[in-house]
Amino acid sequence: MTTNTFKESILDDEEFGVTWEHVPGRGAREQQQDAVFEAAEIASEGDVVDGISVTENAGGNPAISAEYLGMKLQDLDVDPLVHFTAKDKNRNQLESLLYAMDREGIQNLLVMTGDYQNDGYQGQSRPVYDLDPVQIMDLISDLNEGLEYTDKFGREKSLEPTDFFAGVAVSPFKRLESELVPQYWKLEKKIEQGARFVIPQVGYDARKFHELLQYVEDHDLDVPVIGNIYVLDPGSANAMNKNRIPGVIVTDDLLEDIETEAEENDDDGKQARLERAAKMYAFMKGMGYDGVHIAGHEVDHDGVEYVVERGEELVPEWREIVEEFDYPMEDGFYYYERDPETGLNTWERTTLPEQPKQSLTYRGFKVMHDQLFEPDGALFGPMRWSAKKVDGSRLEEPYQMTERMVKTASNDCQECGNCALLDLAYQCPMSQCPKSQRNGPCGGSYDGWCEVHPEEQKCIYVKAYRELKADGGPEKAREKLRELYIPPPDWELENTSSWLNYFLGRDYASKNAGIEPPTSGD
Repeated sequence: MTTNTFKESILDDEEFGVTWEHVPGRGAREQQQDAVFEAAEIASEGDVVDGISVTENAGGNPAISAEYLGMKLQDLDVDPLVHFTAKDKNRNQLESLLYAMDREGIQNLLVMTGDYQNDGYQGQSRPVYDLDPVQIMDLISDLNEGLEYTDKFGREKSLEPTDFFAGVAVSPFKRLESELVPQYWKLEKKIEQGARFVIPQVGYDARKFHELLQYVEDHDLDVPVIGNIYVLDPGSANAMNKNRIPGVIVTDDLLEDIETEAEENDDDGKQARLERAAKMYAFMKGMGYDGVHIAGHEVDHDGVEYVVERGEELVPEWREIVEEFDYPMEDGFYYYERDPETGLNTWERTTLPEQPKQSLTYRGFKVMHDQLFEPDGALFGPMRWSAKKVDGSRLEEPYQMTERMVKTASNDCQECGNCALLDLAYQCPMSQCPKSQRNGPCGGSYDGWCEVHPEEQKCIYVKAYRELKADGGPEKAREKLRELYIPPPDWELENTSSWLNYFLGRDYASKNAGIEPPTSGD
């Protein structure tokens, strides 16, 4: 029987943690839910699995609560790893669930953006995305430190500290520089806000797995990294190849190999799939990963056990195995130069190849921004003076209507009252990102296209990166997209003028710009 907890297994340099993922699905008493509990009972009697991972509404479909399953798994003496997102819940509900899990002793969380909503009861569910993963990590860190707050009577209070061990996901499997670099910058932000471990998205390119480890070490991020192994069957491979599962990359060459194995073997290629997974285990452990996360359609405990035991046998050969996982994306960007001797990467950073040009829209916004919204701009003083005069007067409504017309025409403004345009190269995360991500891209983009609107709408962070790089090079892009933490919207400001909020020092953007609320003498 395993005695390690998930946390111990990945923090102990002498251990190599193993988690086994389950997708519980829709319903309360169907086979998919029973399978989770059956797997937990088997895992608790063995010495291979250190934690059972349970997904939250995978694919954007309704499913039994991951938080509930985590609590029940704990009762079965299995350490759960609960997937935790804000795609279906606002910040108050997230906080409530965190209290419940803390009360039940659930520590391990995998914080993610989450798949966009799919069909629900009588139609598609409305997305929430009240917090992004960076902001969720901020909340969890505050809870771990003992959240301080002011109650409705104005009294200062603090809560008992929680003890969550929360990690995050990242997707190194991106073809474009403008997709990949913001992914890594968002990872840095997540770790800065308290993430304790990292799991990459599903992929099969050994260089990319190596690249992630290098980036973590190169930037002194100092967190354990857990490899992701999906035992790839033909049906899943085909869906991933067609981009039906966002953020996952299966190239044409890999799909062909998977289908050939299924055709040429009496077991439909099952043994070949498990052998491939065992080889991934081996090269990940050899590279220096701190554990692995094993998933796959109908992968039972015997399959997990095979991957681990066979993987351990292959670890001494991991460098030779690497060449079998040469599945690059066509013209794909790598953060580090290739090492021809190993087939992995050197420590030399790749010259950033994209040479974007500023759009006319960006130039126009920038000229207006520099004059109106920068404290040293020529029109900043008059704008602040007029904002003070307008605020609370009969002129406020026509003032806000003017703003509404300008920003609706230019950015489809949703009037959140917490405008982030100034910090995201004039891209609006509330109207132009279906997931309302304010601190970096989700993992679902493909070839620069938005996960929700492929071939129709570019990811706003791809556009923002290119505009900022064209304006001031990678340094300016990093300053805006990496260095700045954007808090969640304060919905008390919804349907108010973001111009007034900015010039009168009410929102986060004004605070970042050093704009104080006016005093009576101003």
